[in-house]
This record gives sequence, structure tokens and C-alpha cells, in this order.
Amino acid sequence: MTAGEMIETASRPIIIAHRGASGLRPEHTLAAYELAIDLGADFIEPDLVSTKDGVLIARHENEISSTTNVGEHPEFVNRKTTKLIDGQTVSGWFAEDFTLAEIKTLRAKERLPFRDRAFDGQFPIPTLQEIIDLAKRKSAETGRTIGIYPETKHPTFFDAIGLSLEEPLVEILHANGYNKADDRIFIQSFETTNLKQLDKMTNLPLIQLLSNTGKPYDLAITNDVRTYKDMTSPDELAKIAEYADGIGPDKRMIVPTDDNGILLQPTSLIQDAHAVGLLVHPYTFRNEAQYLAPDYNHDPEAEYEQFFNLGVDGLFTDFPGTAFGALQANDNFRFQI
Repeated sequence: MTAGEMIETASRPIIIAHRGASGLRPEHTLAAYELAIDLGADFIEPDLVSTKDGVLIARHENEISSTTNVGEHPEFVNRKTTKLIDGQTVSGWFAEDFTLAEIKTLRAKERLPFRDRAFDGQFPIPTLQEIIDLAKRKSAETGRTIGIYPETKHPTFFDAIGLSLEEPLVEILHANGYNKADDRIFIQSFETTNLKQLDKMTNLPLIQLLSNTGKPYDLAITNDVRTYKDMTSPDELAKIAEYADGIGPDKRMIVPTDDNGILLQPTSLIQDAHAVGLLVHPYTFRNEAQYLAPDYNHDPEAEYEQFFNLGVDGLFTDFPGTAFGALQANDNFRFQI
């Protein structure tokens, strides 16, 4: 990281490409990640699950039929099954039942029906190592240090089936030279136990994700009464700061809405988190009208503007180009990449 680059990102919010430029390409593909970088993303976000042979790959869920063409492969028809994932019954095909070689025969497809399906069937499923290789290549090409923001998906479930995510994740990151607190890596999770484990395994920064509903699964199975919303109190944020470096809250925990989707007054979450030294990276920002409060008048940049001005340290977006444009338009953060 150059001195100029350090100033550039330290003085403005970071743009985190949520599953890549997932509003424009099938999510969690090298094509989506590369496009995100070209559009101005500072970090690319791979959600990680494990294959049967213990390789970390990028899929939002371990059930892969909604994001791949696995259902079109007759040789895998008998792999369809039903499992209990984090207390929920899920039917389909699961990454942990396939070797990496088998996963590589699949191709990604668009998950959401209202987004462009023109790229369905074109892109393979990437491994974490391939994503790291892409980030390093694009860093060299652009002169920017492209960060990686991996999330461990369903860590309690994967522990239970003997495919723990944390050890191979740390091993791969450390082997690629990512081992310091100021490296361009954030590791995130909706659970708490694995983040506390990771805190003892690596110096890399950790992010506690917070949903607007429910509670961490690892707390639920131990009858811990705390919900994600409980975890936003000043006392609970101080506890998070003992093992994590930041929080990734649902954006509605910062700017709530009423039953009609109309914006309410912002909460004190950003200020409370900053008070105990935690970064704040809310999710997820999207361009489509169904994801925008009516107050924004169908203008996604108005939403970014509000959150930038509220003081977020970064945000997750499906459309990093739009986020970059909004950041450039904000008088407080004019810069060049």
C-alpha cells in the first residue's frame, strides 16, 4: 500500500462489492469480482462454504441450486437431499456433497429473477485461492491494493460435519501473505463463537455481522437470549469490541423504516460503535426500486449520500459503480482511484 493510497482509503468510506458486482453479473464469480474492481470497489466479498474435499469456494449458501446449474446435470440428480441448516429445513444440492472437481463442472446463474440472465451458464465457481489471485493481479494492474472481505457461512453447521471453515481460511490467507492487522482483509461472520476463535488464530481484522431480525445461530443453540438487536446496545458493542474490529449491520439498524417503508430518524448505532472503537460497514445497498425507501425518489445515490453523511466507514453494495459515483459526488470525499 502506498502512502497516497493509505490516505485515500483512510479518509473516506470503503466500497465493498457484495458478492462482486452482483447487480450486473452472476454473484460470486470471477467476472463479478473483476467488474466490481473495474467499477471502483475497494474490497470484493466472497461468501465461503466448503466442498466435500475441504476446499473453500465462493457461494452465498451451501445449497447451490439457486446459483448454479447443478439441477441440469443428470449425473448429480441423486445428490438432491434435505438437510437441517441452522435450524431450518433446506432441500436441494449442497456444496459439501461435491468434490472440487465436480463443482468445477458446474456454471453459475443469476439468482434473482428480475436481474439480467444473459450471463447464465458462462462462469465457473471460484475457489478462495482463485479470488486471491484475481485480487493480486488487479492490484498490480490498477496500482490499488484490492482488499478481500470473506464471510464464513454456517460455521456451526460446517464444524458439525467435520469441515471447519476457520482453519483453512486462516491457512490460505496467511500463506498468501495476509497476516497483519493492517492488511486489506476483513473476516466476517453472523455467528460469534467462530469470530472469537479467529481472534486467537490471526491478527487480521474481524467483523461481527448483525441482522435486523433473529439471533446468531451459535447463541440460539446454547439458549442465549440475546438477539442481534440486543447486540447493538452500548454494553454489548463493548463486548463485541473485545474480539472484533467492526460491525456489519443491516442498514435498517442505522436508518429504520416504518410499516410503509418510510424512513425514520437514524439510530445512534454508528456513534455508539465508534465510541468503543468499532468500524461500521452496513449492508446491502442496491439500485432496484424495490430495495429503495420511497423517500429516495428512486435515486440510489440519495441513499448512499445519507449513509456517507451519517459517518459509515464503508458499505456493502451490489452496484459498486453507483456507490463510487455517489462517493465522488460527495464534497467530503473527492478523490481519484
